Amino acid sequence: MKTAVIVTTYNRPDALACVLEGYCHQSDRDFVLVVADDGSTEETTAVVRSFQQRGIVELMHVWQEDRGFRAAAIRNRAVAATDAGYIIFTDGDCVPSCRFVEAHKTLAEPGYFLDSHRMLLSEPLTKRVLREQLPIYRWSWRDWGRAWAQGEVDRLLPLITVPDGPFRQWAPNRWQGIKTCNLSVWRADLVRVNGLDESYEGWGLEDSDLVIRLLHAGVRHKSARYAAPVFHLWHPEQDRSALPENRARLQALLQSDRVRSMMGMDRYQGT
Repeated sequence: MKTAVIVTTYNRPDALACVLEGYCHQSDRDFVLVVADDGSTEETTAVVRSFQQRGIVELMHVWQEDRGFRAAAIRNRAVAATDAGYIIFTDGDCVPSCRFVEAHKTLAEPGYFLDSHRMLLSEPLTKRVLREQLPIYRWSWRDWGRAWAQGEVDRLLPLITVPDGPFRQWAPNRWQGIKTCNLSVWRADLVRVNGLDESYEGWGLEDSDLVIRLLHAGVRHKSARYAAPVFHLWHPEQDRSALPENRARLQALLQSDRVRSMMGMDRYQGT
C-alpha cells in the first residue's frame, strides 16, 4: 500500500532535522514523507531542501501562511497533497524509532485506526540530542536505560516490542489520550469523515475530535503500542488560551453522532 508520513512543524528547524534524519534510517523506506508546515520561515525550508537533495526518502514540503496555530488545516492540506492510501500522522518534534513506519504498516487493518506511544525526553537531554545530533533512533536498551536512570526520559516500557494479536483490539472505542503525534489511518476513512476539523484553531483537541468522528463512522481503535514508539523532544508548553473553546466544541461532538468535520478536507483538491 502506498503510505504517506505527515510530519507537522512550525519554526523548529533543529528538531525537524533530527526527526527527518530518523526517517532516513527507517527499516522500511517505501513511503512518501510530507512536511506539513504551519507557516515556518525560510530556515525550515532550507532544512527540507537539504534532505530533498540527499534523496534518501521521497520528501514533500506543504506550507501555509502563518495565521496562528492551525494544525488541523495544515494536516488536511498535506493529505490533499498526496494520493497515498494509508496516512501516518506525527510531529516535527517526535523522532521515530527505526521500525516506526514498518510497524504501522504491518499492523494496519481495514476498519481500524492505530495509535502508539511516545517517550518524553527531558529538556537537558533534548538540548544534547540537538546540539550533538545524537542518533537516538538507533539507541540500544542500554543507552535508554542510562537516560532513564538519570531522569532524562519518562519511561522505558514503549521500547518493548510485542507482535500483533487480539489484545491490540481490546479497546475498540477508545479515544481518550490518542494524539496525532503517533496516529495512522486509512485515507478512505479520512475522506469519509472529511479529515480534521479546521474550526479548531489554537492548541488542543483537534486530534480527539478526529478520533471521535472516526468512531462515529464505525472505524475502530487498534493499538500499535509496544511496536511503534516515537521519542518526543522537549519544548515549552504551548499557549492554551483556545482550549476552553475547543473543549466546548469537543463536548458538543460527544453528545452527537456527527461523522463529518464542518471545515475539512473537502476544501482542497485531490481529496
